[in-house]
Amino acid sequence: MNNFFKEYFDLINEKVKSLESKDLVLCANTIIETSNTAGKVIIFGNGGSAAIASHASIDFTKAAGIRAINFNESSLITCFSNDYGYERWVEKALAFYADKNDLAIFISSSGESKNMINGSKEARKMGLPVITLSGFSKENSLRRSGDINLWVNSDSYNVIETVHQIWVLSIVDYIISKKNCI
Repeated sequence: MNNFFKEYFDLINEKVKSLESKDLVLCANTIIETSNTAGKVIIFGNGGSAAIASHASIDFTKAAGIRAINFNESSLITCFSNDYGYERWVEKALAFYADKNDLAIFISSSGESKNMINGSKEARKMGLPVITLSGFSKENSLRRSGDINLWVNSDSYNVIETVHQIWVLSIVDYIISKKNCI
């Protein structure tokens, strides 16, 4: 038991470092380009991934100066779910709120959440760039639908969500550092 936390933190560190820096830079540059063309970043997730979406949208907006929003308003989710079905609420939110220069980010540990997959398909139909964050199977449905895909090789929700949080917030900090160098 004494080794649990050391091994756990070593595993998290291994998973965080498993992604090449160029992929994070590509995400950051895509987000900056979205901002430079007067677009906004729209971030979606369920459960813990929704919490990551909330945290990231606030940090992108306040700390990095990038307009970002998430859709974690329970009234909106339950209204759209009631009217269109839970599997379609994300695509409907995009249809109502996304503009042509926006970017959509979808976070799903399994990569198999139907509402995220349908939302990604809608974003692609709208011509929006799509970034996905997922885990579990490398061939998950969400990962196959994105332009840029950040994937964690794990089947543990907490490991995947922790790594997603670190990756997304590192992108925020990278953007801040780039702005401070200009």
